[in-house]
Amino acid sequence: MSHKNLQLATFGGGCFWCTEAVFIEIKGVEKVVSGYSGGNAPGHPTYREICSGLTGHAEVIQVTFDAHVISYEDLLVIFMTTHDPTTLNRQGADRGTQYRSVIYYHDEKQKEMAEVVLKKVTPYYKDPVVTEISPLDVFYEAEGYHQNYYKNNREQGYCSFVITPKLAKLRKLHADKLK
Repeated sequence: MSHKNLQLATFGGGCFWCTEAVFIEIKGVEKVVSGYSGGNAPGHPTYREICSGLTGHAEVIQVTFDAHVISYEDLLVIFMTTHDPTTLNRQGADRGTQYRSVIYYHDEKQKEMAEVVLKKVTPYYKDPVVTEISPLDVFYEAEGYHQNYYKNNREQGYCSFVITPKLAKLRKLHADKLK
């Protein structure tokens, strides 16, 4: 029986419902929690406050993963290829700083790897990559109804028209990394 090497990764790629649905599918991912990070508003922010765009926070996910099963580098590649890292403060119809593309690193090794992966994937995009790389200061867990959103709300229009195509792209590009 092997021991797990659990680590954390924190990403913002637009709406957290989309990124959560992607990372739940990945081998070695133990848990995905939707939340908020990167802002400067005092106290634990609410979804309504985040949606105002005034808190400075981004919608993010925090991924607990087993580094013996999936590497941080692989998670970064999946992240960078399942959202549009070339649109500043926007993913599809979602607009505002809360939807920015961002990698929050937990230590210097993660920062260095994020820089390497961004350089590696940049040539594949026609437009410049605008993904922010910043240290994680604090992570606030989102309200309960945001957790496992896609799984619990597949019939909703947003899930059908936005998340389902992202999952199809994930399955096409990263089939070898799926559970």
